[in-house]
Amino acid sequence: MSWFGRKEADPELVVKVAREAETLYRSGAMHCAEAVLAAIRNNFAQAVPESVVFMASGFGGGSQTGCICGAVSGGTAGIGLVLGDDRKKTMKLTKSLHEWFISQYGVTCCRVVRGENKGVCPELTGRVAGKIAELLQSQ
Repeated sequence: MSWFGRKEADPELVVKVAREAETLYRSGAMHCAEAVLAAIRNNFAQAVPESVVFMASGFGGGSQTGCICGAVSGGTAGIGLVLGDDRKKTMKLTKSLHEWFISQYGVTCCRVVRGENKGVCPELTGRVAGKIAELLQSQ
């Protein structure tokens, strides 16, 4: 617990979640959204069936249009998965995720991020999953 009443994230868990998501992406078995959602489910919501990851299948590649980054979309779904019906916290963490992502990459647009950062997707997938792990632990 920090001095300000917020929990501090376990850095080992943050790294574990980030590595898991990046490894899933690099394996070719999952794209960014699926890998982030799977890593979050595996570490924060194991009671939820693994098949829930399929709900992120359409989010990869900016939902196939190059719009919002699939890792951010999958991560947003992961936040909701873990926090359940606590919409206030879900919205707060989703906003924090988006603000952090923009601070790192300038935009949330998949096409722009990939265009300006060739080959970034595996690392980006891990970084997003790690950030979500950090955010979830800070509650």
